[in-house]
Amino acid sequence: MSAASANPIPSAPPSYDEAVGINVNYPHPYPIPGPGQKPDGKETNLPPHMGQPPPANNPITVQTVYVQQPVMFYDRPVQMRCPSCNQVIVTRLSYDSGALTWLSCGGLCLLGCIAGCCLIPFCIDALKDVDHTCPKCSALVGSYKRL
Repeated sequence: MSAASANPIPSAPPSYDEAVGINVNYPHPYPIPGPGQKPDGKETNLPPHMGQPPPANNPITVQTVYVQQPVMFYDRPVQMRCPSCNQVIVTRLSYDSGALTWLSCGGLCLLGCIAGCCLIPFCIDALKDVDHTCPKCSALVGSYKRL
């Protein structure tokens, strides 16, 4: 009975530290480095924590790039930016004889329109190809082929 009286019955379960066996009174198997120390115990000279560095006052260069959509040329003037002089323009139209003009002339000849009537397609702008030019620098910016 003396053995039973030597170990008192605990009134509460043990704490987590007691159950796992961690006791702050026991020395650690290795030294815990303090702030500014390496694990081998030597001190280091660490710079103070500064956070993020202040932004540099370097000017930021912003380049704006304009991407021009492809322009569809028809038999009407087009407002666009001239690729040659870089000005906003409305194109100037000029009419040239193209494949449709010559085919119309040949077709009229086959139908018997001789004595100059077969040359009528060369007088009609609706049968000719259209060239679009810049009115400022006279550069050819596009063309519209009827056929």
